Amino acid sequence: MTAPWTVLAAHPGAELFGSDRMLRESVAGFLEGGARVVVAVPTDGPLIDELRALGAEVVIAPGLVLRKALLRPSGWLRLLRDSLRGIGSAWRILRRVRPDAVYVSTITVPLWPLVARVRGIPTISHVHEAEASASPALNRLLYVPHMLSREVLVNSRFSQATIRRALPRLAPRTEVVLNGVAGPTQPEPPRVDPAGPLRVLYMGRLSPRKGPDLVISAAELLARDGVRVDVTLVGDVFPGYEWFGDELRRQASAASAHVSVRFAGFQPDVWSYVAAADIVVVPSRIDEPFGNTAVEAVLGMRPVIVADTSGLREAADNYTTARMVPVDEPAAISAQLRAISESWAAMRADVAGSRAEALRRHAPESYRAAVRRHVERAARSDWPSRTATARRRGSRR
Repeated sequence: MTAPWTVLAAHPGAELFGSDRMLRESVAGFLEGGARVVVAVPTDGPLIDELRALGAEVVIAPGLVLRKALLRPSGWLRLLRDSLRGIGSAWRILRRVRPDAVYVSTITVPLWPLVARVRGIPTISHVHEAEASASPALNRLLYVPHMLSREVLVNSRFSQATIRRALPRLAPRTEVVLNGVAGPTQPEPPRVDPAGPLRVLYMGRLSPRKGPDLVISAAELLARDGVRVDVTLVGDVFPGYEWFGDELRRQASAASAHVSVRFAGFQPDVWSYVAAADIVVVPSRIDEPFGNTAVEAVLGMRPVIVADTSGLREAADNYTTARMVPVDEPAAISAQLRAISESWAAMRADVAGSRAEALRRHAPESYRAAVRRHVERAARSDWPSRTATARRRGSRR
């Protein structure tokens, strides 16, 4: 850009899970490109402090965040209310900020492409969700608002294929940008001998679709053969899923004496937990567009067991320290835990090579540059007309 430019980034939350961390990286990329960045989120949360520390402005913009519950008849009244509120909020923010481009992070904030189009502002959508198993009608409904965007960035070939099946007309405007995943600068190597309890780590939401209960079940199967297992669950429940957290705790309490389960809660920095672990497990039951956690395990020099599904396959593909298991089969997870522990010396020798490959594929600086390039191109395409309009308005004053 030949002059300072402004990006308005719209995001559905303010936590520090996968898509939140990617939003943070995208914002860092815009700032590195000399942009003023304003981020609109609907609620307060730890992400806000991190964005402000980067140099971004943050505004709280209550509005529509699309959840499946809102698509049921019982949720339609709230859907209408949140939509009206969201349209008004987005309109006011865009009028005040006057961005050169709008960056829509995830498909769950569908009003921003619409309001930005009405105001004549180019938009780039970044899709971090993909459920090929969902009904085609539901997927079309979720993706249709992003037909109004100039381009749609996706985080995996699986996500791209899901869009192609659901909404073929949108597919030509999609492009894969692999997630940029930050890792520790100097990860601690795995211990030389995994004597004592096998240390197993799960990181992520405590939800049925993510499958943390499968990790406890797999540990129980090992315990039947006298293997001691320490399981650490790093993460917390999503609001409304407190019942699942209670179920997990009951499952942990009922585990045998050879199994210990630690609930570490949400942690903004997971690297001390990775360093303390022997093996990371990513056991998702449902389609995942990608698998940042699998890459984080590789970057942390730990072997990882991944459910053989959807974008997780791409996340773990071609790493010698990654193992695939069938979905929803704790016995397969247990078998791989045993196999890895029994071939520990060979696995330990391979972790540095896997880490080097993950650094090459998922360098955050490459991700930031790629996202910035797409958004800057959209802004530049409309730059002459918007600059002339601004000058005319200035001369009238």
